[in-house]
Amino acid sequence: MRSTFMGLETARRGLSTQQQALETTGNNISNANTPGYTRQRVNFEPTEPYPPVGMNRPNIPGQMGTGVKAGSLQRVRESFLDLQFRQENSKFGYWNAKSEALSRMEDILNEPGSNGLSGTLDRFWQSLQDLGTTPNDAGARSVVRENGIAVADTFKYLNDSLTTIQGNIDFEIDVTVKEINSIAEQINNLNKQIAGIEPHGYLPNDLYDERDRLLDQLSELVDIKVDYKKFNENDFPLAEGIASVTIVGSGHQLVDGKSLTYTQMDRSIAIESQVANQQGKLSALFEMHDEYSKVLADLDEMAYAFVTEFNEIHSQGVTLVDIKANAPDDPDAEPEELEPSGQAFFAAIEKEGAAKNIQLAEAILGEGGLDYIAASADGTAGNGDIALQLAEVKNQEVSIDDSSLNGKTIQGFYQEVISQMAISAREANRMKDNTDALRTSVNVKRDSVSGVSLDEEMINLVRFQQAYNASARVVTSIDEMLDKIINGMGIVGR
Repeated sequence: MRSTFMGLETARRGLSTQQQALETTGNNISNANTPGYTRQRVNFEPTEPYPPVGMNRPNIPGQMGTGVKAGSLQRVRESFLDLQFRQENSKFGYWNAKSEALSRMEDILNEPGSNGLSGTLDRFWQSLQDLGTTPNDAGARSVVRENGIAVADTFKYLNDSLTTIQGNIDFEIDVTVKEINSIAEQINNLNKQIAGIEPHGYLPNDLYDERDRLLDQLSELVDIKVDYKKFNENDFPLAEGIASVTIVGSGHQLVDGKSLTYTQMDRSIAIESQVANQQGKLSALFEMHDEYSKVLADLDEMAYAFVTEFNEIHSQGVTLVDIKANAPDDPDAEPEELEPSGQAFFAAIEKEGAAKNIQLAEAILGEGGLDYIAASADGTAGNGDIALQLAEVKNQEVSIDDSSLNGKTIQGFYQEVISQMAISAREANRMKDNTDALRTSVNVKRDSVSGVSLDEEMINLVRFQQAYNASARVVTSIDEMLDKIINGMGIVGR
């Protein structure tokens, strides 16, 4: 025969389980604005029915339910959406870092613009044409010298500015590597805490949330592959286990979940990792460091070719110093025919570091330097053919051994550099926007599954409250029944 008090235990289980569900709902509501929090739910399970199978079971029509219990307290999370988000987050980290670096390069080069190198060179070529028409005019010579100084200063400014930004990228690489190591260490410490809790049959949901938040943060810095494995095969079935983290491309294991250790990443490992399918901020930083080196090398090539070609023509002219020295005392006498002065306009430089070291020749910069500008081709004071030839250097194809400018004009080569940079920057901006949109879309889907909806929680609050009240009403009803049995039965006829 069933116990008279059996219904009380069934109702008590209902009260206890609904109360736990109410407390979980309250916890969800409290953490509605907590970053990285995943809503939780109580998984209700029926308790074992009565009677159990056996030889001495009571003769009743069938098994009866004995109530409900909280089987587990589980996070509501979709691992596939986590994987998608981290993949898109890695792509966004790559394109965002690349976009920022290229944007800074565009700001420095300032093309097209009147203050960029192209505008400065245009003013220099124009001043040479003006000198060709008025070769004896001191004002025209002064403009040529000042524009020449401006060209040299612009090369130096571009070189120094790009070198500074490249140094900043170097520093950012080191900071990013340290950040990766810091996150990996935190994940490893969380693994240790999780490994100490799961064997006791609990689900450390808050630790899972913090680990997922760190993994999301890590995925923006470098492309990662995350594997989960239970530390103890006998752990609770819903336990996620400990996470091992591997960098895609290099195979470097940041966090070894099984042994609960992590390996620090250094710069050499980071260099190996930067080939990882164009994903992660670190990969973009290494790539942009190389891109800045290429642009600096192009500036050196351009500055060296510019100085070499310009000096070659300038040295074939006759300076005003030689023309004045050759002027005869007798105004009616014919001056002697002069050889080229061989005077360079720019100081000689090596190809490496040319953009940084370009400057005007000392003679032209010094006192009376305007007279050392060669404008005449035949030694006559009114001749400006050399100045006109110098103005055409911009349209002259370069012919220098081992130069990447061979067969190209100086102006055309610089336009190629600027065009390539503009194309790369436009692509980076487009891809940054696309990946950000995809990342946001996946995150919205993930939030719809894992995020806390206050409307839904309020519905649950009412639902569990009503279930709790109903279980309490069952206790009251059974109490009244027991009172009747104990106090009301067997007193008839007294």
